[in-house]
Amino acid sequence: MTDTRALAAQALADVALRGASLRDAMERYAPRLPDARDRALLMALLSDGARWWLRFDPALDRLLDKPLRQKEPVVHALLVLGLVQLEILQLPDYAAVAATVQSTRALQRPRLAGLVNAVLRRWQREREPLLAALDAQPRTRHAHPAWLAEAIAHDWPAQAEAVMAADNREPPLMLRVNRRRATREALVERLRRDGQTAEPHAWLADGIVLPHSVDVTRLPGFAAGEFAVQDGAAQVAADLADVRDGQRVLDACAAPGGKACHLLERADVALTALESDAGRARRITQNLERLGLAAELVIGDAGEPGAWWDGRPFDRILIDAPCSATGVLRRRPDVRLHRRESDLSALAAQQRRILTALWPLLAPGGRLVYVTCSLLSAENEAVTGAWLEGQADARPVTIALPVGQPAAVGWQVLPGDGDLDGMYYAAFEKA
Repeated sequence: MTDTRALAAQALADVALRGASLRDAMERYAPRLPDARDRALLMALLSDGARWWLRFDPALDRLLDKPLRQKEPVVHALLVLGLVQLEILQLPDYAAVAATVQSTRALQRPRLAGLVNAVLRRWQREREPLLAALDAQPRTRHAHPAWLAEAIAHDWPAQAEAVMAADNREPPLMLRVNRRRATREALVERLRRDGQTAEPHAWLADGIVLPHSVDVTRLPGFAAGEFAVQDGAAQVAADLADVRDGQRVLDACAAPGGKACHLLERADVALTALESDAGRARRITQNLERLGLAAELVIGDAGEPGAWWDGRPFDRILIDAPCSATGVLRRRPDVRLHRRESDLSALAAQQRRILTALWPLLAPGGRLVYVTCSLLSAENEAVTGAWLEGQADARPVTIALPVGQPAAVGWQVLPGDGDLDGMYYAAFEKA
């Protein structure tokens, strides 16, 4: 099948109704389309379909006499994509409706073509009251699960609306220059000559910003390992780690390796990249090889160092802790479909276990940096604050960034602050 909308509907049903990750769905379905423009449309449909599912999925309950989710999940996903085309991508009405109806035939559901046409036409006729009803509730206004909308409003009452709005905006493409192979100035100039609108980031020393996503593999310097893709919020971690030549460094929970590579680009350090998932660890190896960097890759549990630690202390430890990923919904919109409120207590317990287990591995005078891509206090200052109370030899490091705000312990960047992803940072030095 090469019908782009039909493929997108199959992929979106996998993501929204069957629990597949957006990344896996894209990797599975995109190669079926030989044309680059069709692949780009597929990616746009799938990303926005996942991002806005919680808005338009309930809308279909108002438009259908009988729900299709169970009996015809792919056609249900196709209808969501029809509304996404009309409201989010703002494709011409005639093109969006006609093409979506045609896709029911590509899906071998010709008997449902009339229904799909009728539902989309009804949406067009009743659009204003339907939109007003969706806008009346935070869950459907911003396409966030109810529990998450409530948690954001509880933790960040003054910023909640802005945070959820930022989650639904297209993020810029942010690159990190590999200092080992290029200078930022030279790379920006090459990108501009290639026709890209590239700008050095205002305060991140290695950051380059492009306004829209592009196929990075086609950018000058990619094959030569002159840059990596990494949001600016993640680039902050290397600044906080403040690595120096000759140090021994641990990057715990390291996959896919972006922060480990950044540390290696900053200084000549002996870095151990620790990852519990052997499958994800392969991505660390791929990134190291493309960027021309070297590290010791260890498969192990950060919370059980006795199984892999050689007894020699580390001068720097970076914990990129497993978390809810609620700070990166604009880049990973499927998280809002898969994450559950019940996950938070288990994640916080895991975070405390890792932090407690790795602190003894830090050398006196060394620094530990704790990072999550969450904006929920239960995973951030609640974890570091409770841990800090029991550590007489831990001294918090003052953090002050140009964007974001201080937390009870550490610093919080919310989604959209400085057009960055949401991320929490805390740093501690051992007395």
